[in-house]
Amino acid sequence: MAKANEYAGKVVVVTGASSGFGRGTAVELAKRGAAVVLAARSGDALREVAAGCEAAGGQALVVPTDVSGPTAVATLVEAAVGRFGHFDCWINNAGVASIGRFDQVPLADHDQVIRTDLLGTVYGSHHALTHFRQRGGGVLINVASVIGKIPAPFYASYAAAKFGVVGLGHALRQELSHEGNKTVRVCTVMPMAHSTDFFEHAGNYTGKQAEPIPPTYDPQVTIDALVKLVVEPQDEVITGWQGGVFDWLHRLMPKTVEAMMTKNTADSQLKNADPGPVTSGSVHVPSGG
Repeated sequence: MAKANEYAGKVVVVTGASSGFGRGTAVELAKRGAAVVLAARSGDALREVAAGCEAAGGQALVVPTDVSGPTAVATLVEAAVGRFGHFDCWINNAGVASIGRFDQVPLADHDQVIRTDLLGTVYGSHHALTHFRQRGGGVLINVASVIGKIPAPFYASYAAAKFGVVGLGHALRQELSHEGNKTVRVCTVMPMAHSTDFFEHAGNYTGKQAEPIPPTYDPQVTIDALVKLVVEPQDEVITGWQGGVFDWLHRLMPKTVEAMMTKNTADSQLKNADPGPVTSGSVHVPSGG
């Protein structure tokens, strides 16, 4: 187990830090003595998180950032290095989703989901690896999803983005292995559905309230995993114990598991959910955390 003093003096960049996993991870890292660079679209929400981090005993830098733009991510890097001189870990956690039948979700939503979830991860990973190579080490953590292993209906562009994030992690680890680099680590975290506000903030074109695909887990499960990876990196981590079982079964009998995923998703999102408004959620504008 990681000890609290292993975090003292570390600088960690967290995107999507205004809510959910990002917010919880930033506060937990601050409790352990790390300095955190907080990135998300809502400056007001980030300042609330920063206050919590500082109350917990850590340092916090607020950098309002839309990771879907490469210039904004470059500015985030400059701000982090300008304040702390370096960073030891970069967590690509920012993400959005639009739920609904693929052709009923506007193309603008699909485009923004890919830009935020996949390209935002590419931009952050590129800058982080460049920095870590210059420093001689560091940890990159990319938050994907179990949907990046096992697809789900009504989440088409989200699944495409998360499959891309999982593949990116594999490719980057192959490159590092090829050159014998053991000081730079690339981790991919794949959560099951958790009881966060992710679904409340998602774009939704089903006519029903957004509901997580069961089973769901306490967000602390993934927060704890992210915090641990900062000092004890692993290649891939599925959070939510049933996720590992589903992944194993999917490799053995993919059609059966995908049929089960289809039924679970359709039941939770279409059959059993209460009526809800059609909305683009926080896909294009911040929710405010």
